[in-house]
Amino acid sequence: MTKAELYKKACMLPLLPGVYIIRDKSDTIIYIGKAKRLKTRVSQYFREGVPHDAKVSQMIAHAFTFDVIVCQSEFEALVLEASQIKAHTPKYNILLKDDKGYSYVKVTRGAWPRISAALQKDDDDADYIGPFTSSFAVREMVETAQDCFLLPRCNKSFPQDFGKGRPCLNAHIGKCMAVCSGKITCAAYNDAVQGALRMIRYGKKEIVRQLREKMEAASERLDFETAALLRDQIMAIDRVAAGQKVVMESDTEMDVIALAGTTHAVCAAVLRYRDGRLTDKREFLFRDTTDIDAVREEFLPQYYLDGETIPKTIAVDALPPDAEALNEALNQARGTKVELYVPQRGDVAKLVTMAYTNAVERLGRESGRYTREEKLLEEAAQVLGLKKPPRVIESYDISNWGDGSSVCGMVVFQDGKPHRAGYRRFKMKTVAGTDDYASLAETLSRRAAEYEMARRGEKPDGPQNQFATLPDLLLIDGGRGQVGAVRQALRGTALEHVPTFGMVKDDHHRTRAIVDDEGGEIAINRHRNIFTFVTNIQDETHRYANDYRKRAMKKKSYAATLTAIPGVGEKTSAALLAHFKTVAAVKAASISDLEEVKGISHAKAEMLYNALRNGI
Repeated sequence: MTKAELYKKACMLPLLPGVYIIRDKSDTIIYIGKAKRLKTRVSQYFREGVPHDAKVSQMIAHAFTFDVIVCQSEFEALVLEASQIKAHTPKYNILLKDDKGYSYVKVTRGAWPRISAALQKDDDDADYIGPFTSSFAVREMVETAQDCFLLPRCNKSFPQDFGKGRPCLNAHIGKCMAVCSGKITCAAYNDAVQGALRMIRYGKKEIVRQLREKMEAASERLDFETAALLRDQIMAIDRVAAGQKVVMESDTEMDVIALAGTTHAVCAAVLRYRDGRLTDKREFLFRDTTDIDAVREEFLPQYYLDGETIPKTIAVDALPPDAEALNEALNQARGTKVELYVPQRGDVAKLVTMAYTNAVERLGRESGRYTREEKLLEEAAQVLGLKKPPRVIESYDISNWGDGSSVCGMVVFQDGKPHRAGYRRFKMKTVAGTDDYASLAETLSRRAAEYEMARRGEKPDGPQNQFATLPDLLLIDGGRGQVGAVRQALRGTALEHVPTFGMVKDDHHRTRAIVDDEGGEIAINRHRNIFTFVTNIQDETHRYANDYRKRAMKKKSYAATLTAIPGVGEKTSAALLAHFKTVAAVKAASISDLEEVKGISHAKAEMLYNALRNGI
């Protein structure tokens, strides 16, 4: 069947939930999907003009026919889709493969043992705890245990290096017990090492109880030095546990999931907490797609309904569109209630950020084309709370003239870099006097109108056709008032839902924060890369708007000089400047040169020539 025939067939489907099965010419199933409304979902694959990413485009190119199974509910469709994918493993469905290896906690032998993370067992007369399925989890557990028990991380050998040089910086900031000073006994050190190992194995609650008992016993026998060391270990555990993301309450059973994407792939990162400890990190890379929402919608049910252990809690960066049906399926598969939610604040929200960071880093390792700008846009999306990285950013700034008229500069950053071919200028047509709010409202209203016309093909915007591009983010030079005026102007337009923020400067004219139309501030100075990026955008927009104003003022000044000549109006002045570019060139022109200008007769050329020579 042709694409047109497939579209016609899809338009005849019911608006009911169900599963659709797409086959190629050999009758092989190449894709299975679910839909809340079969007609809407399937028809969009074959409708002309609908953009798709690389994976979907390839699937559509190989599609020859399709079948559907109508279900009674979204829940039935979701469960059926998962079982069908498991049975047929279609080529274009998400393949849940991740790079899994094994890691160990290494403990050297001897009077002064050391703890470290290891990727494999070596024949080196050391003890190994494991294997663990995640090297990431092992590194995090070892670092947390070292922080809590103030264990050394340096390369010094004990007791050979006792008293050789001063203790390192870690000792001075309270992250190491300074074994190198020679003031820590071998027994006390070994107790700390064993405490760290117990924490790795069993979590923090039991070890804190044991340390308190030992501290009290040491105090009773007047061994204050040991009691002080134990006290410092307890304080370190409390301090580290307050901000750490590895060891939680002993009954915690939770998965934390976040997705990130580039122009080439999407990555899902899963952090697994069991018995209160981070036991594993898994990463799934999906190439040839940029649609994070589509990946999330397919990934979650396939991951959990294909035999994966379902925890009590699943914290995600965003819910899929079929969240209720998925939650029902998870409850049924586990046999007890499963909490699927997006944490808004607190420790679990920080864990989601941690998962997101790991997804971003994995994408960075995978792709040599994953540039600094792409990582920057990922970070910007995270800081601003955007659903996806803002690949196209438009920034606006008003520049006012002394006579009360205004112009606006529109600067475009594409993929984190200035896109000068997309820069545009606006001269106010309806605003009288200096009014930044009204000027921004007019500018963005015109921008939205230009978008509609460009998309319809009524008014092509040059070879770049920038006005036909829907931006991912709007940045306005100004605060809450400016953003509010823009949001009001865009209401009911195609740009209404584009995220819009203001760029606020401090008393020294430096970027201070990002604000929304409700006055909520995001302090970007704590994010150095984002701070620099936004500052560069704001400075470039300001430069471009001011440059336009200065050029217009200069042109206006030239025009005023020529219109002072009797018989020369604005139209003739504009024609002269368009032809000669400057007033000086007009003055230097001969009569025959002046006659070349459209609308200038021989008599008018003589009049102009004589007037300019006489100093008028």
